[in-house]
Parts: sequence; C-alpha cells; structure tokens
Amino acid sequence: MPDARIAGARGGDSHDLGGGGRAGDRHGNGEAGGRAGPGTLFVEPAALAVRFGDALRSAGMPVTPQRAGVLARALALAPPADRDRLYWTARVSLVADVRQLETFDRVFAAVFGSGAAPPSDPADRRGDPNAPPAARARPPQPRATPAPESGRAPPRSTPSAGVRQDPADGGPELQALLALASPEERLSSTAFADLDPDELADVRRLARRLALATPPRRSRRRRPDRRGDRLDLRRTLRRSVRSAGDPVRLASRSRRLRPRRLVLLCDISGSMEPYARVFLQLLQGAVAGGRAEAFVFATRLTRVTAALAGSDVEAALARAGALAPDWSGGTRLAAALGAFVDDHGRRGMARGAVVVILSDGWERDEPEHVGVQMARLGRLAHRIVWVNPRRAAPGFAPLAGGMSAALPHCDAFVSGHSLEALDAVVAAVAEPRRTRRNAI
Repeated sequence: MPDARIAGARGGDSHDLGGGGRAGDRHGNGEAGGRAGPGTLFVEPAALAVRFGDALRSAGMPVTPQRAGVLARALALAPPADRDRLYWTARVSLVADVRQLETFDRVFAAVFGSGAAPPSDPADRRGDPNAPPAARARPPQPRATPAPESGRAPPRSTPSAGVRQDPADGGPELQALLALASPEERLSSTAFADLDPDELADVRRLARRLALATPPRRSRRRRPDRRGDRLDLRRTLRRSVRSAGDPVRLASRSRRLRPRRLVLLCDISGSMEPYARVFLQLLQGAVAGGRAEAFVFATRLTRVTAALAGSDVEAALARAGALAPDWSGGTRLAAALGAFVDDHGRRGMARGAVVVILSDGWERDEPEHVGVQMARLGRLAHRIVWVNPRRAAPGFAPLAGGMSAALPHCDAFVSGHSLEALDAVVAAVAEPRRTRRNAI
C-alpha cells in the first residue's frame, strides 16, 4: 500500500506528505493543493478525499471515485474543526457496509493518529443515560515481531498499511492536517494588509467562494399565477370558449421577482493597494456568477465587466489589470462617481440597483463634490454599501474629507478588511431594506 499520509500541500517544512507540491485533481487542475508559507501546510478537501480514498483502496476497502467526490463535497460544505468531525464525515461518506468498519478504523487511525481508538458515536450520547454503552470494534493489536535468528539482522519494521506508527512523529503533522483542512479558520480574522504573499494568494482563492446575492425586486412584467393579484383578462376569455362563453374559471397574474442588479466600484489607488487585489477577486466572482457590473477607479473610471467575465480567473484578473493604467495612482473619488452617474447610472444601470463602493474615502479634490455625486447616486440606487478597510482600525473616525461627505448617503458601512469581515459585506448586499443614515 502506498504512503497513506495525505498529500496535496506545499510547505516549507521537512515533512513529505507524498505530493511534493500542489496536488491537482484528475483533470490536472492545480488548485487542489493549497499554497502556504514556510512551516505551514494546507490541505484541500479534494486532495484529502482522493488520497484517503487511495489509502482505503490499498487496504482492500472498495472506495469508488463517486464516494470520494461525496467526501470532498462534504468537507467543503462542513469543514471539520476536530478529529471527531473529520472521522464521522469520512465514515458516512465512504463506508457502505458494516463489515468495512474495521478496515476504515484501522486506516483512519494510521493516517490521523496511530493506535487511536475511533471517536465516540454522537448517537451514544443521546437517549437513556443509564443504557449500557454500544459495543465497539476493538482496535487492532500490533503484531508481535518474531525474534531474529542467530547471525541475522532483525527485520526492518514496516508501517501498517504503509503509514508511520509513531504518534509522536505525526503529532505536528496531524495538527496541521486538522487545522489546515479548513484554512478559513486561520486566515479569517487576519487583515489583508498583514498577510504575506502566499497567505494572500490563499485568501484570494477562498474569496472566490463568496456569493454576493442581492435582494429581489418585483418586475413590471407579469406571469400567470393562480394566486395572482391581477385578473388576466386575455387568458380568462380564451378559457371561456370551452364553457360556451361563460367565464367559469378566472385566470390571474402576478409580478415576477428578479434579483436586483449589483454594481461594484473598487478603488485601486495607492492607499488601497493591500486590499485591492482581494477586492478584485470579489468583483470577478460577482461578474462570473451573476448579473453584476464591475468598475475600478483611481484617477479615472474604468469598466472591467467584460474583462472579468469567463471561467479562467487568472486570465480575467490579468485583463482587468491591463485595462486600468492608473493602478496605484492618486484618488479622484468625486470625478469617478460623477463619471459613473453620467455615463452609466442615469442610463439605467444604477436604477434600483445595489451599489457597492470599496474605497478608503481619501480624496484629492474638494469633499463637497463627493457629497454632491453621492446624493445623485442615492436618488438612483436602491442601496449603497460602502466598504472601507480602515474602519477596522481602533478608534476609527471618518476624518477623511471624502468619507465624511459620502457617509450620510450610505445604507451600510462595513470594513471588509479580512476574510471574516467580508461576511458582513455579503450580509449588507443581501439586506432588502433601504436606510439612508450615517452607519458609524
């Protein structure tokens, strides 16, 4: 059986987990293995499911690729926080027969802790507390090594099922596997500006999973609905032909519900450099996954919707970066907002839309101009969400002239400085109510 230690990682330590780099899926995609800095290890759900399934197959347990895919999806939906959760997620995904439990427990204990007993069943902790404990399969006992014959060297010990049996050696590696199988737990609370390039790349990859869903709106078009609020006279008359002209059955219509348009304007000036690349990843996911429009601005406004479209993320980000010659330049916030309202907003793009502005609010021009343009935008948009990474700083106050002038016209004011803070951005975009107020 091959080495069952889970592969799919790249790290700077001396532990060889069998992958020697990023472990891709069977289609050759390189995103299956996480990227990490020195001394760290990232394990992706797909890589963990594939390698653990290979270890079980090598031990004689029939694990189909379909069941490995079920485990990968389960780990992605519910990342395990500890060893017990990982055990039960893998067990319900991979075990199809009670006779496979002994093999599964043996391989799991060898990979994630040699000699460890299977975690307790959560069902054993429910029901009658006085009931006897459920019978469990005994952990396999290590085989006795025969004494060497005289004149011969003792045989070299081989790990059971092709893995190490020294739990002390596997302690740090096991902790890394359990902690880094869900890298969100480690990176979620760290500000983007405090991350190194490798960690920032991992955060950008995790930001692709965020879905910006706007609240629904009632369209002007109506569709047939048996519980509609408006009589459909044309369909009622057509039905009356079947009953000699008597309108026995009345048809009704109702207005359709459609998601509101999402418009994102991202500041790519020099002061936003530590955050702009993660925010641009957020823009790409919104454009590729739904009805969204994306713009970037520093000294001028650039529309990057078409550049960010497509399934190739890296190529889309490269196209968007090439379209913006003012990257890391100065900030002309009022001019950019005015250009958006004049060229796009008043022509229908901002009417009834949710507009998200990602900027620190620093402005080279007069702050009063920002207030005027924000008031114009507020009369068109349904909601305005302002994302300012500086808001997370202790003792923050909107002292920047552009920020103080824009804040009274915002419905929500969030930081978005970390992966965890982006959840507040998602919630603010999905909020259906319109509240023009100072969010400080």
